[in-house]
Amino acid sequence: MDTKFIDVILPLSLPNLFTYRLPEELNDDIQIGQRAVVPFGRGGKLYSALVKHIHNSPPAEYQAKYVESLLDEKPIVNNKQLQHWDWIADYYIANPGDVFNAALPGALKLASETKILINNEFEGDAVNDLTDREYQIYEALEIRNILNLQEISEILHLKNVHKVVKSLIEKRAIVVEEDLKRKYKAKLIPHVRLTEFANDEKNLEQIFSDITRAKKQLDTLMSFIKLSDRYSDEHQEVKKIDLQKSTNVTSSIINQMVKKNIFEVYDVAVDRISNYQKELIGEKVLNEHQEKALTEIKDQFSEKDVVLLHGVTSSGKTEIYIKLIQEAIERGEQVLYLLPEIALTTQLIARLQKVFGDTIGVYHSKFNENERVEVWNKVLDFEQTKSSQFQIVMGARSAMFLPFSNLGLIIIDEEHENSFKQYQPAPRYNARDASIVLANIHKAKVLMGSATPAVETYWNAKEGKYGLVEITKRHGGVQLPEVLCADIKEATRKKKMKSHFSPLLMELMEEAFKNKEQVILFQNRRGYAPFLLCEECGHVPECKNCDVSLTYHKYSNLLKCHYCGTNKQMPTTCVSCGSPRVTLKGFGTEQIEEELALYFPKIKIARMDADTTRTKNAYHRLITDFEEGSTDVLVGTQMVTKGLDFDNVSVVGIMNADSMLNFPDFRAFERSYQLMSQVSGRAGRKAKRGKVLIQTYDPYHPIIRQVIEHDYNGMYKDEIVQRTKFKYPPFQRIIHFSLKHRDRDVLNEGAREFTNALKTKFGERVLGPDFPVISRIKNQYLKNAMLKVERKISVTKTRELVMEVKNHFEAFSKYKSVRIVIDVDPM
Repeated sequence: MDTKFIDVILPLSLPNLFTYRLPEELNDDIQIGQRAVVPFGRGGKLYSALVKHIHNSPPAEYQAKYVESLLDEKPIVNNKQLQHWDWIADYYIANPGDVFNAALPGALKLASETKILINNEFEGDAVNDLTDREYQIYEALEIRNILNLQEISEILHLKNVHKVVKSLIEKRAIVVEEDLKRKYKAKLIPHVRLTEFANDEKNLEQIFSDITRAKKQLDTLMSFIKLSDRYSDEHQEVKKIDLQKSTNVTSSIINQMVKKNIFEVYDVAVDRISNYQKELIGEKVLNEHQEKALTEIKDQFSEKDVVLLHGVTSSGKTEIYIKLIQEAIERGEQVLYLLPEIALTTQLIARLQKVFGDTIGVYHSKFNENERVEVWNKVLDFEQTKSSQFQIVMGARSAMFLPFSNLGLIIIDEEHENSFKQYQPAPRYNARDASIVLANIHKAKVLMGSATPAVETYWNAKEGKYGLVEITKRHGGVQLPEVLCADIKEATRKKKMKSHFSPLLMELMEEAFKNKEQVILFQNRRGYAPFLLCEECGHVPECKNCDVSLTYHKYSNLLKCHYCGTNKQMPTTCVSCGSPRVTLKGFGTEQIEEELALYFPKIKIARMDADTTRTKNAYHRLITDFEEGSTDVLVGTQMVTKGLDFDNVSVVGIMNADSMLNFPDFRAFERSYQLMSQVSGRAGRKAKRGKVLIQTYDPYHPIIRQVIEHDYNGMYKDEIVQRTKFKYPPFQRIIHFSLKHRDRDVLNEGAREFTNALKTKFGERVLGPDFPVISRIKNQYLKNAMLKVERKISVTKTRELVMEVKNHFEAFSKYKSVRIVIDVDPM
């Protein structure tokens, strides 16, 4: 028989593929895209690697080790995915293992240090379905709680335990440790219904008679019957919270009625799109502007593969997406709907669910690893089963890596968002750009949508590379908001400011509360105050690990570092000179929330930032309360600018526009315009034009004037002039280099050496090295360099030259500990 060899991608950040010899008995079973268990390293540690090539040539440099076993009967990754991975690794100067790690769910990447635990949801009777070996592991886990693969190997006296572990994962008997860290909890809502006893008409009459004197219980039962009328006879159930609110009773009253066998309380999981059971609604009829845009998109698709839909906020872009998705699924194609942040799309998911039911599925990092594997397998099996489940996948950037076989349409909503960019770890890809390449591989179409497109995207559309369709009218005759500007420099001089609120903002908020309308306040800084200052000696407490001031968080009464997480108690005196004259400077969302409550004690205020939305349920609660009108004011960071649609918001306040405008980045003006325009888009409804107030020290700043006039084209033209002059994207490609080391002197010398080597290859295209604004993070000093390359220069050639310089630099023993992070097309 032929001796076969396979080249595999290991789940490690290594630049090369590794070759292994295939045992003869596996020759007929091997396929590209399967996982193979292979030993790697001196200790013979086992990994599940991915088969990339099959051939008959042994490696020249080393003796090939044998493959231990194959984990899959059929490939779990298809050729189109591998082609896409190659492009990502090549363009973003990453290793194949980095892409492999980013693409596959953790449960598909078993390694011998993986920790195994019992799945608490595993039912007792299911133990009978386990084999002897599986039961041995299960029994050992009941005693020891956690095992690694090496320990399992010793228990079974078996070298290769991957197949047994894989089987236990499939039977949902065990989970890997990473699952518990990323445990996804469905949103559970307690519901109330009549018990079987109480549902009988005669018994119900008796119950009414028995509780006549228990007024609150009687009111609750009456309210239940009234509320349940909105449901069909078959499903008479009411949300527990709705029942409590309608009768103003506590949970204890309902619990007493449960004891009397009147009600039963049970939880309903509402966050499972694939299990959507309710009646579907039809597609909405498009208005003339939407119809015109849809026709133009289809016309453009006949000539171009990528189209940009530039529609003002609330112009009804989603309804156009729904029409195109419907046509794609009728053709039997798969659809990928990419969103910048899945946690911020509750409303959109619910909206699409009503149209597509369980045809639409969600894929993101809030799911635990086993659930992600299930989604992966359903998408993988689409071509074979032709099941409509998960034919449409909605997700954040990681959804792009799913094993699509017949992708027909990719929708990239809010394409300008920098959340599509992966920052840590490698590969540092942009899902927007990588999805366009994925569509090209599948011969699919791409529709990008935004009210404020990225300058690069709009330039590509204007140059004819992409199609361009524009909607200038809001849906339903809603007017664009009136944008006003408050000069806080003048208000401060005249002593009219109330803390951080200008007189005009106070007036607008008072009017909104009087009319029972809601308000959104945007401040792009969390915490209470950015820093603490001693008024005697000027000392500012800084992080011991980073060159950055500590931010005060009043809720926890701690000074925190937003880079490394270090925190310390709030001092009452200056740690430098001992003076009690320490004062907080600047303001964050916490301070706005607190001070607003002083001026408007009767209103309900909620805060949405990274501190209040650490769990998905917390986020849902905030959004639901605001939607239902339980909250009057939503104070938040840029989270409030993304994908939210509230009917009753009449005023949006931007607390400080200057911090965005003065950020040291060539995209600062573009981002400021996008953020202010997007948050402005939250204001207004059919009956009344919304108002937006921008607070600034520079009311005549060009960007602020453009936001007031809704002048995207003016901003775009100004940016293009600047970027042409200073050689920035879209005219040049940027590669950013960040060098890190604990020793400042070693870093300085290494950065100089590396940058000089780059300059020998690229000349004046290289800028730096320079210390960034924050020059030390987590006890690592940083130095940055930048390479600007003309678009016409080959990406492959650029990569080869960069890697040549990097490899040569890392060959020096004194620089081996200097870490180089390469970021292509940084955001």
